[in-house]
Amino acid sequence: MPTGQAVSPRKVVVIDGCRTPFLRSGTDFRDLTSYDLGRTAIAGLLHRNRLDPGLIELLVLGTVIMEPKTSNVARECGLAAGLPAACPAYTVTAACVSANVAFQDAANAIATGVAEVAIAGGTELLSDAPIRFSRSLRKRMIAGRKVKGIGGWLKLARGLRLRDLAPDVPPIADFSTELTMGQNAERLAKRLGITREAQDRYAERSHHRAAHATEQGWLAEQIVTTRVPPKFEPLSADNGIRGDTSVAKLAKLRPAFDREFGSITAGNSSYLTDGASAVLLMSDTRARELGIRPLASVVHACLVAMDPLEELLLGPALAIPRVLQGAGLTLGDMDVIELHEAFAGQVLAVLKVLEQETAVGAIDVDKMNLWGGSLSVGHPFGATGGRLVTTCCRRLEQENGRYGIVAACASGGLGYGIVLERMTA
Repeated sequence: MPTGQAVSPRKVVVIDGCRTPFLRSGTDFRDLTSYDLGRTAIAGLLHRNRLDPGLIELLVLGTVIMEPKTSNVARECGLAAGLPAACPAYTVTAACVSANVAFQDAANAIATGVAEVAIAGGTELLSDAPIRFSRSLRKRMIAGRKVKGIGGWLKLARGLRLRDLAPDVPPIADFSTELTMGQNAERLAKRLGITREAQDRYAERSHHRAAHATEQGWLAEQIVTTRVPPKFEPLSADNGIRGDTSVAKLAKLRPAFDREFGSITAGNSSYLTDGASAVLLMSDTRARELGIRPLASVVHACLVAMDPLEELLLGPALAIPRVLQGAGLTLGDMDVIELHEAFAGQVLAVLKVLEQETAVGAIDVDKMNLWGGSLSVGHPFGATGGRLVTTCCRRLEQENGRYGIVAACASGGLGYGIVLERMTA
């Protein structure tokens, strides 16, 4: 190739996506690990597509709460799911858009010729977050490996206080601001005038949409039946969807973060969830060679960052205009919209900012999250991006749409957006 000649990126296509059931933390997945869930999703993806594992040339998974024993959980999951030892695999973490970033890394590898076939997704188990000892006790335990005799141990224990024995529980908070997502959601709702009633109404909508999608079997098409020892009973449905909820029921819940004046409750927030997702990507050329019809192609994607205090949950309000500009399309061109629901207040805030403060205009909510969202289906931090992409592709197919957009916010003020185009031939 002549020096200076541009490399034309190859078309990247989505073949299929699947996931484990998304289950409330502390329920049926509580005795498993993120490794168990991740390998289940990957193996399920291979099985349902009858794909030779030897074709996979790259695996990228997202995760947020990392299990120290499987720090590169993607590699361990890949090996356990039957991918060849020669298949590189690595793990990324970018808070709630971890699986989105994993997807984009895999897509970029295909677009630039590094790989022809890849799997991307994420895995998260919040039922068993790693809890450490205090730093003071950890230092003594590490130093204890060199201690000899009772005198050495007594000397090492000198100055140890009772409070040093308390567990060090990792907070689900932004490190730089020291605020939890819920606390920041409260600030955002108050600043933009998002009412409690509007949030509860949106939460009701999400649960009713997800319940309807479950009844129709649309979500079941994505789910890999998972069997948990020792009984190995099949689990094939999400367990956090409340089809019988109502604004009246939600109104009875107390605020979770600002007890006196708050509007964010457990009912209008996403809940701690265990689950994993996996998406199969190929170059368009390789898909044609294999005789596989893709669901969609990747048009454009972007990762953005905003102020982690004032704009923590507004990532989609920046990512959506930017990704549409990169794709050369408008919001009106989008037939399917999938927006991550961290909180009902966050969703309503993003809609308000897009309508009032950006050139893209208002989102047509009749196109948005018609199969429910993170509020109802669940939100395993590192895996949600795989569900969003899969649902977008499946909705495009079912609704005979052409373009779909996925957008999400994440801790640290990150935001992600991607435009997908349905493949018709």
